[in-house]
Amino acid sequence: MDPVDDLLATMRIEDARYTRVEAHAPWGISFPPRHLARLILISGGSCRLDSEVLACPQRLQSNDCFLVRAGVGFTLRDADSSEILDCDDLAAQAPGHLVRVGGDGEPTRILSTRFTFDAVAAEPLFALLPPLVRLPPDNASGELLRATFALIEHESAANRLGAGFVMGRLSDALFVQALRTCCADVGSGSVGWVAALRDPRLALAVQELHADLSRSWTVGELARTAGMSRSAFATLFKERTGDTPLSYLTTWRMYRVKVLLRETPLSVQEIAVRVGYDTGTALSRAFSKREGVSPGTWRKTVGAPGSGSRGTVSTTVFS
Repeated sequence: MDPVDDLLATMRIEDARYTRVEAHAPWGISFPPRHLARLILISGGSCRLDSEVLACPQRLQSNDCFLVRAGVGFTLRDADSSEILDCDDLAAQAPGHLVRVGGDGEPTRILSTRFTFDAVAAEPLFALLPPLVRLPPDNASGELLRATFALIEHESAANRLGAGFVMGRLSDALFVQALRTCCADVGSGSVGWVAALRDPRLALAVQELHADLSRSWTVGELARTAGMSRSAFATLFKERTGDTPLSYLTTWRMYRVKVLLRETPLSVQEIAVRVGYDTGTALSRAFSKREGVSPGTWRKTVGAPGSGSRGTVSTTVFS
């Protein structure tokens, strides 16, 4: 399986909700930081976007779309002086998927989707992304996002049998489309594992490594897979990922360990074998060095259900 496909399957979108907002000036809506991600499309009109993660307010027009990471708050409003209402309060007062807000002035139409997911599994993807990402509105990816939003709108308006199920699956697809667009932008010019995956000189070696993390990889074996000399491969790999090949391997092994600790009852010894360590002791030593705690402690605290890590992504390892 492709590493990105593997991650998307592992992170499991647990809940996706769609809301259509019909706003008329004056209006303002706050979206406080939550343990969930949001994808917003301005489908008509215009508004102002404010967030602590932005250097300055941004003006959004029709077809502008942006993805917001979990834990990031933002505000949308028509003008600086407009009263701001909490999005959750508005949603609680609204029937179905439609929210109306504001007065009788200029209209703005907003399509909003929110997602919760397994943040431990999502960490490698989200750690590459800025807290708030504006997606290109005019390319093929932007057209695909708008088309999927339109399908969700159609299902919401028709309210036919199974509409909720269809809308949920379309929302899942919408989230994946947005992530794919973000990854394409990340891979085109920056440093990170997606950039390495998109480099044709490294792609095969990176895919082979991800496909078999338990293998006792050497730099020489990876270089031969890439059809390069050992020194040339090591240099290019460091340029594209910001890490050495073997340190990169350890990072991904630790990621897989955390997923297995969280999602399975496997013992540390059993997990060690799956990710390429001879003994549970060797794995515990490597894990403690990276994470600061033992695998058992991590499982009981950070990885435990209800620990608050759903949707909240650490960016210390993969960024």
